[in-house]
Amino acid sequence: MKTLLMTGASRGLGRIAAEKILRDRPDVHLVVTARGGTLGGDLAESTGNPNVTALTCDLMSKNAVRAAAVDLAGRLDSGALPPLHGFVGNAGLQLTSRAHATEDGIEPTFAVNVLANHLFVRLLWCRFTAPGRIVLVGSDTHFGDLRHNLGMVPAPRWEPVAELARPRPDARTATDGRRAYSTGKLAVLYLVHALARRLPDGIDAYTFNPGYVPGTGLVRDAGPAVRFLSRTLLRALTATPLAMSAASAGALLAEAAVGPRPGESGVYIDRRTVTPSAPASYDRDREEELWHGLCALDPVEML
Repeated sequence: MKTLLMTGASRGLGRIAAEKILRDRPDVHLVVTARGGTLGGDLAESTGNPNVTALTCDLMSKNAVRAAAVDLAGRLDSGALPPLHGFVGNAGLQLTSRAHATEDGIEPTFAVNVLANHLFVRLLWCRFTAPGRIVLVGSDTHFGDLRHNLGMVPAPRWEPVAELARPRPDARTATDGRRAYSTGKLAVLYLVHALARRLPDGIDAYTFNPGYVPGTGLVRDAGPAVRFLSRTLLRALTATPLAMSAASAGALLAEAAVGPRPGESGVYIDRRTVTPSAPASYDRDREEELWHGLCALDPVEML
């Protein structure tokens, strides 16, 4: 038996992936994060597999992420859970502005999409057991071109890490919020590349891109018109190469998490294929800048 920690398993492709892992892999004990509720019991009931544990965690809060990591480390060390072999950072957030702040004073998109993943991996660094795998969910919006995002999301705009993490009270448009999302997904690639250079042998790091998946709840902060389009008309795109259903994307995420090794550590998995990410995503200076900037935002020690 082995333990896999996963964020964002309550809905959308994350829920599909969690259920598929529980149904197909009896050797995996799935640990999921949730802000509350009955997610663990719901997953056990829907799959018939009791090997699932829910940890209460608000991914916008550094203290909550730390508390969840401490809880998990204690269960691993006591033998209550099998050794930790993987982490799937699937939770994602896209807001309609850059003006909001978490309790820690951090812009929420950056807090959830980037910082929380970094914190979990750093805090649990010494608990990962080879062969292990870290999968962070990215997005082809990091390309910043019409071909990859249908013009719906503006191109990333890189800034120093402290600026990316800082709320902007004057950045109150949907364009600001979407650009924060695409920039955060570029940061995910930088984080994966930095991890691939640092993780011990036998622990791999990958970026998984599900493509456009309408109706998952990612745009739940958007206006009524955008939410309606995502639930209805844009779902028709899943019949084309331009989009993918939550069921298909979730199955591919499960494969990336627990399937055969997809490639060398650090690669970009675009749906089901290992392929190059955008040229801008291979900037080692930015990768190192991000790593050290994230460490400065929360200088925690490994548990």
